[in-house]
Formats: sequence, structure tokens, C-alpha cells
Amino acid sequence: MTNRIQKSIPAPEEPAEGSRLAGRIDEIFGGLGVRGRVVMSQLPLTVTVVLVVVAAGFFSPPTLMDERFRLALLAHAAIFAACVAIPWGRLPASASTVIPVLDCLAIGFTREAGGPSFSVLSLLLVFPVIWLSVSRQRGRVVLAVLGASLSTVVPAAVLGSVPTQGSMIRTIFLPLVMTAIAVSAHIVAGTLHRQRKALLKKDLALAETLAESVDRQRLLDAVLGAVGVGVWVVDQEGNNVLTNRAIRADPALARLAESDPRARVLQGDRATPVAPGMLPVARVTRGEMFTDELLWAGDEEEQRAYSVSAHAIRAKGGLSGGGVITLVDVTALITALAAKDEFVGTVSHELRTPLTSILGYLELVLDEPGHEGIEAELQVVYRNATHLLGLVNDLIAVASESVDLSLQEADLAQLLADVVEYTAPQAANRGLELVLDAEQPLTAKMDTARIRQVVGNLLSNAIKYSPDGGRITARAYRAGPEIICSITDPGIGMSAEDQEQAFTKFFRSSRSRETAIPGAGLGLPISKTIIEGHGGSLSLTSAPGAGTTATFVLPCSLTSAPGPEAEVFSSP
Repeated sequence: MTNRIQKSIPAPEEPAEGSRLAGRIDEIFGGLGVRGRVVMSQLPLTVTVVLVVVAAGFFSPPTLMDERFRLALLAHAAIFAACVAIPWGRLPASASTVIPVLDCLAIGFTREAGGPSFSVLSLLLVFPVIWLSVSRQRGRVVLAVLGASLSTVVPAAVLGSVPTQGSMIRTIFLPLVMTAIAVSAHIVAGTLHRQRKALLKKDLALAETLAESVDRQRLLDAVLGAVGVGVWVVDQEGNNVLTNRAIRADPALARLAESDPRARVLQGDRATPVAPGMLPVARVTRGEMFTDELLWAGDEEEQRAYSVSAHAIRAKGGLSGGGVITLVDVTALITALAAKDEFVGTVSHELRTPLTSILGYLELVLDEPGHEGIEAELQVVYRNATHLLGLVNDLIAVASESVDLSLQEADLAQLLADVVEYTAPQAANRGLELVLDAEQPLTAKMDTARIRQVVGNLLSNAIKYSPDGGRITARAYRAGPEIICSITDPGIGMSAEDQEQAFTKFFRSSRSRETAIPGAGLGLPISKTIIEGHGGSLSLTSAPGAGTTATFVLPCSLTSAPGPEAEVFSSP
């Protein structure tokens, strides 16, 4: 079996003895043909008549010598022979009703011929009456009552019996009693038939549901066995319900699923052990749900990286019914990303040395006279080489996820004003109004070149992603021990999915690729690295078609004090 279900499933209860017996009788009776069913219906009366004959031989031999009594017994034998000999299956379905009617008459003649000692034989009418009454046709109930009435009248008339008080009472009350029995039998038979029909319908529905459940189980087994993702299902108490082959085939995950104390689980830094209360199963039992959390598991020489997610299973009433934990082996991806970062860092370092040399020689050439005719071209080369060196430095910073900072006291408001003034012509060329709203002063300990780079990146993005004109606002103010700076644009905005990936290296949204907006996907990642290097944070707030606000927070300088009033600078 592909998957192991560890929760015990109770065995179905055994059917009651009476139910098994009834089922066996239905099986035997249903397997008979029409003739067999007629014979089986007649057999109880025939056996009873045989027992009456045996009893008469012991207790009333003269009765057996009575010619009329013998003729009546011969009639019973003839009726049973007819049940056996006649091919009832070839006749109309109602043809067999003649047998219980004849039984009623034969019983009447037997009772009359036997005399007062055999008046108890009237009870034998129960057999043909019930035979007729259990049919779903109401006309047969009338036929049963008619047969019971004829059994009291016809024999007495044919045999010339002298009416007595007892015979008169029997003629009146016996049909009434048989009528009550016939009606009761018909009602009970109808009720049982409807119940049986309902049970058969339920059995059919149950069989279909069971077949569908088996098919779904097979499909689930096939899917869980085919996927390479580890699937681990636990109940609300943390007990294992199901683990698929991917879990059991991985020694590290198998130990984790079995709560093996030897299981070693580390956080994403690959150094800090995960506390028992923060293991995936413990968090699921507390109702926590999470997505794509990185964990390392296994012995040190065989550690693997897993992206772990948990999804809730809701029971009736919205209560927690446990959860489904998925574990995806991302070791190859993590290794590839590390190799990529190492490659980017190595190539960037190799590129920076010749670029620095090129820029140095260009500066020497530009400082020497005699190149006035090609000075404009040299300036273009110098400008592009400088830009390329900046990209190389960004690649190095992104690959190492750190930057070298030279911190000093500086005024963020003045720095912001300088960058806004420098960028204003570029914004104006795109039909954008660039507005500065900043308190004075906003002193903080910062690397001015790096913060200038961050503000430049954010303003450049705001301009690039605002193709329809409008107003871009650069705002800065003090909030307690922090300085908050935000750049708000009226541009195309970002979806929630794009915002989650915005700080990923080399990420560019589908909209920017479709509209051919230039960029390498490094501006936001390097800006985030720089701001976090200052002990601050960088975040985005956006919605499709509603523009974007990029906000970074820096700690205030301990020696700075807020100015008396805020000043507003505006650059058209």
C-alpha cells in the first residue's frame, strides 16, 4: 500500500442472528421459481393436515373410516399435487390464487366431516388467508375473506349438516376473525415491503458510496505516492493519521514524523535548534498555520533543507480537526542560490578591479589638455563606466547581503532636498511634479552616499512606474526615536504577490516586463540591505492602479533635537 493510515478504524458490527436468518430465508425463497414458491406456500398447510391425520389415527380412528372425511383429505392431497404438477410459470400471475381459495373449501369440508371434535380445524384457515393477504393487491384480501366465508357455508350445505347454535356462531364470527387477520396481514406485509424497498435503496446508495470511496482512496494513494512532496496528516492531539511514501523514504522526515528523540531540526540559519514547542506538529496542535518556512533536518553530514507549510483541517462546528503538514526538499534550490550568489560575488569582484583602473585612466586623460575635440565622448565613457561600477558594487553588496558603511552625523532633510532637486528635471520630462515635504533638521547617523543611493533608487522607481504623470511626494518627519521617510507615486502600483517578491534579487514584475520599463531588479534589494545596515527597515504599500508608497525608517541621532517648525520644499 502506498500510504500508511495509522488511525485505527473500527470493524463493522456483525449483523444480528435474526437478520442473518431472514436474509438466508430471502435468499432461498427468492431463488425458487414460480412453481417452487407456490409449493412452499402450500407446504405448511399440507404438513399440518398430515399431522391432523396422524393425530386422528391415535385419538379418533372412527373418524378416519368416515367416507366424507377421507374425501376431504383426498381433496387436500389433490390440491398439493396440483401445486407440484401445474406449470404455474406459464400461466397468468393471478392463476395461483385459486389454490388458497380451494384450501379454504377443503378445510371447511374436513371440519364438517370430522364433526364437533374437529371444529378446531377452522384455525387452519389462517394459512390460506395469510397467503392471499400478504399480496400487495387489495383484491386478494377480499378474496381471502370470501374464501373464509365460503368455508363455513358451502360444506354445511353440501353435506346437509343440521344447523346448530355452534355452527351459526361459527358462520358469523369465523369470517370476522379471518377478516381481521387478513387486514392485519395485508397491512404488515405492505409495511414490510416498503421498509424492505427503502432498505434496498439505502443498500444500493451505500454500495455506490462505498465504491466511490474506494475509488477516491485509490486515487489519493496514487497521488500521494506519486508526488515528491512529503505529506503528513495529524489530528488535533498531534497523533499521526497519515504519512505518504516521501515521508517514510526520507530518514530525517521519518524520524520527525515518529517523534524520534534523535531527530535533529534546525532553523533556517542552520545553527539554531528548533525548540520542541516550535516543531511543525506542535504548532499545528495549537492551531497555527504557516507557509514556506525553512527548516533543516537530519544528521550534520546529511542535513537537508525543507520548505514547511501547514494547513488546517476544520471539523464540525468550525473546531480544529488537526492539520496537513507538507515538507518540500529544497536543498538543491538552496545550494543553487548559494552557488549563484558566490558566482555573482566572484565575477563582480573580478570586474571591479579593471573598471576602477579604467576610471582612473579616464580621469587622468580628462585632466590632461589636448583632448578638447573628444572630451564629450570621453565624458560619456566615464559616465557609463561609473554607472557600470555602481552596478558591480550593487551586485557585490547583494551577493554578500551586507554593505560597508561609513557612518557620520548628517541631516536627512538636506540630503533629501538635494536628491529631489537633482531628480526634478527627470521627473518634469515625464510630466511629473516632484514635491518635498520634510521637517528641518532631521539629524541621524548615516552613510550619506548610501542613503543618497537609496533615495535615488526610490525616486527613480517612482518616476519609471508613473507613466501617466501626476505628483510624486517625498516626505520625511520624526516619530519618536525614529526618522520616517516615504516616497509616494501615482503610478501603476503592485499586486500583493509582486509586493512579496519585490525585495528578491533580480525580481521584476510581469507588468514592468510587458511595458519594457528598464531595470535590473537590484534597486530595492540593495536599498533594503543598506537601510537594514543602518538598523532601520524598508517596506512597501501598494495596490494595482493605486500607486506605491516606499517607506524607510532610520534611528534618530541621540544628539539631535527637533526643529521648531517643519519646512516644506517644492520642486516643480
